[in-house]
Amino acid sequence: MYFFDNYYTFSELVILAYSTVVTKLFYPGALLIRRPVYVRGKPRIQFGKGFTTGYSCRFEVFGEKGDKTKKLIFGKNCKLGDNVHIAAASKIVIGDDCLMASKIFISDLSHGQYSGTDADTVPWSVPNERALTGDPIEIGNNVWIGENVCILKGVRIGDGVVIGANCVVTKSIPDNSIVAGVPAKVIKVFDPTSGSWKVA
Repeated sequence: MYFFDNYYTFSELVILAYSTVVTKLFYPGALLIRRPVYVRGKPRIQFGKGFTTGYSCRFEVFGEKGDKTKKLIFGKNCKLGDNVHIAAASKIVIGDDCLMASKIFISDLSHGQYSGTDADTVPWSVPNERALTGDPIEIGNNVWIGENVCILKGVRIGDGVVIGANCVVTKSIPDNSIVAGVPAKVIKVFDPTSGSWKVA
């Protein structure tokens, strides 16, 4: 059996069983959301079939009272590690079969506007009182996101992308590429003709 083949301890099996029951009751469509989990704005989240998380994930989806518009959308078979934090004020769409390591931060929002002449973002204004501004994020299918990655607002990550550990993604990433660094830059691109990854 899968659980025993992976040498889970008895206490871990108990936690998995409890988490599975809670998932089925409160998160339709998801496969397993491990406890504890922290969710704000649940009506604005869409969990795809087969969705699973590690421990201590945090999902925050902001909106006006009564707003049930889906602003955080997970595709099918997304697998998240521990301590993944996703914050959405505009819209974040994550494609099918995405895999995320642990300690990842994805946010489509900022407290205040830092370009132009928006008066609420003067340095002496209180950061927590600045208006939330958002710019959508789109993550394609079959994306692998490494440990400690930070993905910021307004980017599109293409299909088949690999994001190396500790990257800060500030710009869009084309399909079938590997990125690394701070800020993240393309270092390899898949060549379908040769069937191999080539240095960018």
